[in-house]
Amino acid sequence: MKKYILSIDNGTQSVRALLFDLNGELVAKGKVEIEPYFSKYPGWAEQDPDLYWNSLGLACEQLWANTDVSPDQVAGVGLTTQRGTVINVDENGQALRPAITWLDQRQAEIEKPIGGLWGVLFKCLGLRHVVEGFQKKAQAPWLAQNQPEIWKKTHKFLLLSGYLTHRLTGEFKDSVGCTVGYLPFDYKKHTWASKLDWKWQVVSMKDEMLPELVKPGETLGRIHDAAAQHLGVPAGLPLIAAASDKACEVIGSGGVDPHIGCLSYGTTATINTTTKKYVEPVMFIPPYPAAIPDSYNTEVMIYRGFWMVSWFKKQFGLKEQQVASEKGLAPEALFDELVNSVPAGSMGLMLQPYWSPGTRVPGPEAKGAVIGFGDVHTRAHLYRSILEGLAYGLREGKEKIEKRSGTKITKLRISGGGSQSDAAMQLTADIFGLPAERPSTYETSGLGAAINVAVGLGLYDNYDVAIQKMTSVGDVFEPDYQTSKLYEQLYQNVYLKMYKRLQPLYKQIKEITGYPK
Repeated sequence: MKKYILSIDNGTQSVRALLFDLNGELVAKGKVEIEPYFSKYPGWAEQDPDLYWNSLGLACEQLWANTDVSPDQVAGVGLTTQRGTVINVDENGQALRPAITWLDQRQAEIEKPIGGLWGVLFKCLGLRHVVEGFQKKAQAPWLAQNQPEIWKKTHKFLLLSGYLTHRLTGEFKDSVGCTVGYLPFDYKKHTWASKLDWKWQVVSMKDEMLPELVKPGETLGRIHDAAAQHLGVPAGLPLIAAASDKACEVIGSGGVDPHIGCLSYGTTATINTTTKKYVEPVMFIPPYPAAIPDSYNTEVMIYRGFWMVSWFKKQFGLKEQQVASEKGLAPEALFDELVNSVPAGSMGLMLQPYWSPGTRVPGPEAKGAVIGFGDVHTRAHLYRSILEGLAYGLREGKEKIEKRSGTKITKLRISGGGSQSDAAMQLTADIFGLPAERPSTYETSGLGAAINVAVGLGLYDNYDVAIQKMTSVGDVFEPDYQTSKLYEQLYQNVYLKMYKRLQPLYKQIKEITGYPK
């Protein structure tokens, strides 16, 4: 009997149930769109945990309605989720409050600075603002300060992946590969931090409030009866640890080699490589756990990267969306026409994509900027400049990774929603001066989770074999020499100088207006 793998992919804007065969072919799919968050107060971004669970059930209903494959043919289940979303639960795994999503902007009060030798060390290294950023953004101290009754009742403090793992198996476990967030995690050793680590001073929690961690490819538990009914699969199926959506995208794109730069054109835009060596792509900013055990992803991100594209479409793209709806076309095709209607370089319109502040690079005062406006510019120029600005920002990340790792990136694999745009793929190839390869499947994060399951169940001997058998490249976009030459000048002579020149003005804006807080 032919075997299949069920992948659960709980992203920011949708929940997907995906059925893959052992060749990495997507056999069936169910997808339920969700609101990323609701907000009771400015800066808050929360969601009802039951929405994730209920949407998963609906996605599975869609999947089984669209395939002749029997649920009895499913060999195992993999789970990948958005990163950094946290949920307080009681002893029964019931949520005590809404999930705080990774988009949340609330900040905790710094009741006291980090003390002891850690405090002296951070002061000497000039890292106090980095540590203070962690203190402010960590959800645990905010909860302890503002909702002490909830914090007191909290039995476990879980990431979304750990919450869904418990709903599926009854186990308080999570994958090392999912552990990205403001938690006392040792990114070098891939374990919870030692008791002497400074992060415990920040989070004010007991170690028993955190789940047991297992490596990608290991068993988290078995699908219990109620969950099996919810998914439409046999009870007792193994739930195999995968990794976060970004980490799974990397292996789902075939990114097992440190020479391959894996770009994700999603809500957050990222560039990653996979390495066995611990390499901080930006000094004192750790690499994240990879979907391959005991490996790292040297990630550089542009927070809310392709959110800028969604913003543009909402504010200026109503015409294309209406025409696409009337003609039964995908809106992306018409937006590609918009991009291609103006020349490379957008007639000198240059965008810096820092629409949300960073911790270190860019700094907390950073803002987005568009320079070079003239009366020739239209919304088409602005749209193309957004795509170009994101590619410039990720190229800068590529160069940081190369400098820190000592390894040259020679090819690109691009996934995420933005990868479906041929125009975005071509301008990325031109800006990087490298071939830009599009994986043959759009669902790379779900495929990455399926690869974890395939190796974990022994269906393939190791990750090299599984990735070779289950991933493939679709379209390849080669850089155009003349266009790359133009972009090289704009990148070196304008883009790389923008932040340094504008940073003092960003600081003045923050001091005058108080934004961003």
